[in-house]
Amino acid sequence: MKNIVFMGTPSYASRILDEIYKEGFNILAIYTQPDKPVGRSGELTPPDVKKTAINLGLLSIVHQPNSLKNDEVKEHIKSLNPDIIIVAAYGQILPVEILNIAPCVNLHASILPAYRGASPIQSAILDQNRLSGVTAMKMDEGLDSGDILAFSVIDIAKLNSQELFEKLSDIAANLTIKILNEYEKIKPIKQFNALSSKCKKIKKDDGLINLQNDKASEIWAKFLAYFGWPGIFTQNGVKILDMEISNLNGEVGKIISVNSDGFVIGAVGNGILIKKIQIAGKKPVDGISYLNGKRIGIGDRVSL
Repeated sequence: MKNIVFMGTPSYASRILDEIYKEGFNILAIYTQPDKPVGRSGELTPPDVKKTAINLGLLSIVHQPNSLKNDEVKEHIKSLNPDIIIVAAYGQILPVEILNIAPCVNLHASILPAYRGASPIQSAILDQNRLSGVTAMKMDEGLDSGDILAFSVIDIAKLNSQELFEKLSDIAANLTIKILNEYEKIKPIKQFNALSSKCKKIKKDDGLINLQNDKASEIWAKFLAYFGWPGIFTQNGVKILDMEISNLNGEVGKIISVNSDGFVIGAVGNGILIKKIQIAGKKPVDGISYLNGKRIGIGDRVSL
């Protein structure tokens, strides 16, 4: 049975940790990011991996260093003498000293070499790709450039980022167990660097949309990619909380249809069915309630 050091932070990593535990592998240590203040109160909140570790009774082996570059961290991991280090969305770059302690396997949420970097799931949705997946990669000193050990592909059409996170978490968990059971038999495949692409860390401003100029398909892709956070919003601070692409067309900015689901506003290329909306400083309302509050209807222009 392999001895494992696990490194991860969000729910994507939690699902993997849970599966490793259920399969009975010996988890020597769990590394995750420090607790962070959340909300207006600034209450310190543990990352999902720490929450999972607590539920599994593994809090005593949880470590939350501010940096992996600390000599004490490196020496601690070395002293554990792990057979393998599993990494999943940890949030810090592993120093070469840790990479040299034991094979480090990263479960990256894309089909490498595409979307190396911090936001592979959102980036695949933004580019309106039909397929994505998870790659198990033996880490090297580069950014997600190590040899491929295994991968799994799924259809991602019409999925928002939260839905895709959940599906890829399950895939990553199953792939991890396969790697742990068969590591010595796997023949790594080098990545074809010429086909590589990188993705950036998402910022809140990335959710900004312009209903007058952006294509409806681009707005839809942003809605799916940034679902939950940062969401999509206009320059006026109006948040679109639920929407769909409509097959109706009309003048940009005008209401072209109203139904029980909401209202369709003209946009570039197609109409957009707005089902739920939130004006800055107000509570979220459904599309019909918004129209009633504004006393507007078909043919009227909407200022969002």
